Amino acid sequence: MLTRRLFLAGGTAITALVLGDLRGASPIAAQGRSVNLYSSRHYDTDEALFDGFTRSTGTEINLIEATAEELIARIKSEGRNSPADVLITVDAGNLWMAEQEDLLLPVNSEVLKSRIPEGLRHPQGRWFGFSTRARVIFYNRDRVNPSQLSTYEDLATSKWRGKILMRSSSNIYNKSLVASLIAVHGTARTEEWLRGFVRNFARPPEGNDTSQIQDCAAGRGDIALGNTYYYARLAKSENPADRQVVEKVGLFFPNQNNRGTHVNISGGGVLRHAPNPEAAIAFLEHLTTPAAQGYFSSGNNEYPVVSGVPIDPVVASFGDFKADLETGAVKYGQNQAEAVRLMDRAGWR
Repeated sequence: MLTRRLFLAGGTAITALVLGDLRGASPIAAQGRSVNLYSSRHYDTDEALFDGFTRSTGTEINLIEATAEELIARIKSEGRNSPADVLITVDAGNLWMAEQEDLLLPVNSEVLKSRIPEGLRHPQGRWFGFSTRARVIFYNRDRVNPSQLSTYEDLATSKWRGKILMRSSSNIYNKSLVASLIAVHGTARTEEWLRGFVRNFARPPEGNDTSQIQDCAAGRGDIALGNTYYYARLAKSENPADRQVVEKVGLFFPNQNNRGTHVNISGGGVLRHAPNPEAAIAFLEHLTTPAAQGYFSSGNNEYPVVSGVPIDPVVASFGDFKADLETGAVKYGQNQAEAVRLMDRAGWR
């Protein structure tokens, strides 16, 4: 394994160590033999993505991991002296934040444009989606008949009063979902929806996506919203308690009769001051190869963005569905500030 892995942390000493490590490799970088990758995807299975690139090109990946917010702040502070070539993160909202800080270089790659659907990439090539995750409705099988389920919009009706489990409005996945609704319905209708939706909460928002599914199984609410890959993790778990949760909770893809289910992305782009932009673009193109797309699917239970790539068997067992690709992931960031404002006005904490 040739990946060099570092974890970004606060503090001058740690920062100096991290930057010193990468800059110590500058003779290699100058020869085009390394790509410095900042990533907020904390999945060990991503190592296979990096190793495949190194084997096929001979280019080493130097990896620094932190949250999206920490990485964006670090890149800003490094300025023109940043050693980073590529930023990879989850959610189009985070990529939009990097775009707003003018950190991402427009990339004109026919490979990326031909393989990645238009709705899952930036129109000027500042970022590209490499995998998707659907935000679906989970339901307690003993309390809810799936015939009762239909759309996100229906979740604001009175029949779900006191039955919905949700995590905090500060979560980027929820911000992006509301941002997509603003793109579809406008501000006024989305605010009206939010007020009805919040009135239907079974308890104050708490926890993460996994705990929403677990609480749904435990009967603390009848339905919940969450990303599909969390459910797949429970289904694959060696812990019998996790698999029992899946037996008690079903999965439903909303909005199949109109625009389709909301999907978000894991994605990335080339940084404006990348020391090695050519290798950085080659790395992004590598992420669209069948082998790399297969790792996204099998390694983290996500959906590949390139058509024709097999889906992980457990994820495939959830069934085929229509994804909302028309709204466009770029709008998740553009509408994020308005989404936060409306969620706060509706009392979603």
